[in-house]
Amino acid sequence: MKKPLTLADVQKFENMEFLARQLVEGFITGLHQSPYHGFSVEFSEHRLYNSGESTRHIDWKVFARTDKLFVKRYEEETNLRCHLLLDVSPSMYYPQENNGKITFSALCAAALATLLRRQRDAVGLVTFSDKIEIQTPVRSTASHLHTLLLLLQQQLDANPTAKDTNVAEVVHLIAQQIPKRSLVILFSDMLSRHDEIEDVFAALQHLKHQNHEVLLFHVMDRKTEEEFDFAERPYVFVDVETGQELKLQPSQVREHYRTAVEKYKKDLALKCGQYKIDFMPVDIREPFDKVLYSYLVKRAKGR
Repeated sequence: MKKPLTLADVQKFENMEFLARQLVEGFITGLHQSPYHGFSVEFSEHRLYNSGESTRHIDWKVFARTDKLFVKRYEEETNLRCHLLLDVSPSMYYPQENNGKITFSALCAAALATLLRRQRDAVGLVTFSDKIEIQTPVRSTASHLHTLLLLLQQQLDANPTAKDTNVAEVVHLIAQQIPKRSLVILFSDMLSRHDEIEDVFAALQHLKHQNHEVLLFHVMDRKTEEEFDFAERPYVFVDVETGQELKLQPSQVREHYRTAVEKYKKDLALKCGQYKIDFMPVDIREPFDKVLYSYLVKRAKGR
């Protein structure tokens, strides 16, 4: 079994398409070798020809190999419409040494898009900070997947600019724009100001009111952002979105900080549970497989 990809591996390559394919293929191989073999991971790009329908889309190459009539599947026959929402606000570019959260999230989004395409499902991408920055159509073609992966690669190469996060406003907009029942997958550290938390919850509830399925990946660097695990020496902590600076030693605030973060996570998980939103905390220092497995669980429930 292959060693799972990590953030360190991502730094060695610049080809998002290659990395996403490697991640998906390794994950599928691992599924077949693990206790999770109950999941269906058969990715067909054809269906059997039904007598009486047009022969225009029959794949004659497949017929020559199998002596059976198969029809190529097209976007209108897709099983699922999925919208990938990627938070690209400055806080997502932390830790700076490898742009940890955005790198992790972009590769997960790329792998999910690849997996969706292999299942003939349609996928679209939205990137946002204080507003929607990129929004693509929702399609299932190979050329569309290639476009999405290029956009995700460009996001990793971009330099973050000072701006706020506005998860609530963006999610409200998306909820209004999606015309059909869809799966919405959100990657975000959910770092909004305290007075905006209720707005975020209301936006997530809006998605559910529109009858969409929602999967929220709460992306964090657990070691530093949750455990506040810094060496005991003076630091200058800088808010990457406001520029505000705070000089202190970690021990001065560690316990208070941990308590506040834990309460926020519990509140977030509780609200998501109330709204029937799948809430999945993920640590960027762990393998990517957890995200793909969580998607398969959600996909299986939605059938």
